[in-house]
Amino acid sequence: MTTLRLSYWTLSPEAYQGFGATKKALEKSSLGKQLIELVWLRMSQINGCAFCLEMHAKALRASGVADAKLDSLAGWRVSEHFTERECAALAWAEALTHVDQTHAPDDVFDPLKQHFSDVEISDLCFAIALMSGFNRLAVGMRQ
Repeated sequence: MTTLRLSYWTLSPEAYQGFGATKKALEKSSLGKQLIELVWLRMSQINGCAFCLEMHAKALRASGVADAKLDSLAGWRVSEHFTERECAALAWAEALTHVDQTHAPDDVFDPLKQHFSDVEISDLCFAIALMSGFNRLAVGMRQ
């Protein structure tokens, strides 16, 4: 176990509260909590955030998501456990998580239009941006 470098939530409370306000706004999204948590879990896998991995896996299990689905998340592209809607969201989450390499291509963005409204796509982008920030804080500060 590593030692916490800085307690960023107490050192920068207003900034941290902004993250909290965004999370609270996303709880009202028609995307649904399960889809958002699934995207956050996948992003946390990619970013290697152990704290977030435990938190999001626990939340998904508590909401009734099957272990088999969670166990196959890293291989979602070839798994039978994910809907087309979930796959579109996961592909976009991966594209934005690796935006330095992918540059958010049209061939990953365009399928979102088949499964999500413009508001939901915007909410999804905010959810991805938020988790990217949380992952970087937790990994960087060794939470």
